[in-house]
Amino acid sequence: MDFAWSNEQRELFDAVDRFAKEELTYDVIEHDRKSLFNRDAWNKCAAFGIHGLPVSEEYGGLAQDPLTTVGALERLGYGCKDNGLLFSINAHMWTSIIPLVFNGTEAQKKKFLPGLVDGSLIGGNAMSEPNSGSDAFALSTTAVKKGAKYILNGSKIFITNGPIADVLLVFAATDKGKGVGGISAFLVEKDFPGLDLSHKIEKMGIRTAPMGEVFLEDCEVPEENLLGKEGAGSWMFTRSMTWERGCILAAHVGTMQRLLETCIRYANERKQGGQSIGKFQQIATKIVQMKMRVERSRHMLYHYGWAAGHRKAVYLEAAMTKLEISDSWVKCCEDALQIHGGYGYMVEYEMERELRDSLASKLYSGTSEIQRNIVASLIGL
Repeated sequence: MDFAWSNEQRELFDAVDRFAKEELTYDVIEHDRKSLFNRDAWNKCAAFGIHGLPVSEEYGGLAQDPLTTVGALERLGYGCKDNGLLFSINAHMWTSIIPLVFNGTEAQKKKFLPGLVDGSLIGGNAMSEPNSGSDAFALSTTAVKKGAKYILNGSKIFITNGPIADVLLVFAATDKGKGVGGISAFLVEKDFPGLDLSHKIEKMGIRTAPMGEVFLEDCEVPEENLLGKEGAGSWMFTRSMTWERGCILAAHVGTMQRLLETCIRYANERKQGGQSIGKFQQIATKIVQMKMRVERSRHMLYHYGWAAGHRKAVYLEAAMTKLEISDSWVKCCEDALQIHGGYGYMVEYEMERELRDSLASKLYSGTSEIQRNIVASLIGL
């Protein structure tokens, strides 16, 4: 197996490195403190091509394969400390762009994809409901066909980009009698009558990614905004979740690499008892464990990217990748904070924010427990 990147891939990754280090260097501490979404940084990422990495050139994208895409996102996370911005971009890519790429009509693609790629439109996904939790398909939101429109009623929660979204992919039951087979997906635009995006949620971490509740009260959606066919919603959601699970933490492999390098420098510079703390076995062991987690996560990520580019079924690889990286990210952040001691607990050293941001990775896109259930079922248990 050839593990080498091509010259074109290396050039792209180097360009992402330079871009992140030169253009995404704002005060993340202050943005986190005030829960500010950085629209300027969003636009810069879009202009560079991040949002359109997996989208064909016809719609303004870079037409990159899955492996190159996750490699580029890894470099973005290495250079960019704003985990909320990265989270918003990933939600936008995997839950609004990817479903359009694979399931949109030509008219829908022409209407939405160029704006989603160039950053002028912000997208998201509205699946989760107050009473559904991990049972994602237990929806109360309904969609009833009336003439040339669907009338949607219900509420959604934990919607990333919800308060700032221009278009949301909303899942609703068009035929409750069919259960999972009666769920459909709709492209709901922010100015549609009956849509309320005003309810913002305050979070423990990833504060720079806006999140909110969405309310639909007799929300009128034109029939041309049905994505795919009626009843195909659960299949589309599963497909987009496979992309999301495999890719959403790609940037944080880069984050872990940055934390590892930061800890190595600190361990060499910080002196206790007349020697650098890196000479103490307990500190050295933590850093070695961090290195092992980074390498395991990177190999899992690249294997997922390779598999996604070569075959259709990557449910197992996506679940394992999400599980491995989320667990590793949390543990690396815990070790980084511990290595820095009291300084690590201080806001200015940024370790405490990294830890807060990492914890949610074990919840979104399916909890770590759900990922273990998926892996167990796919290996015959």
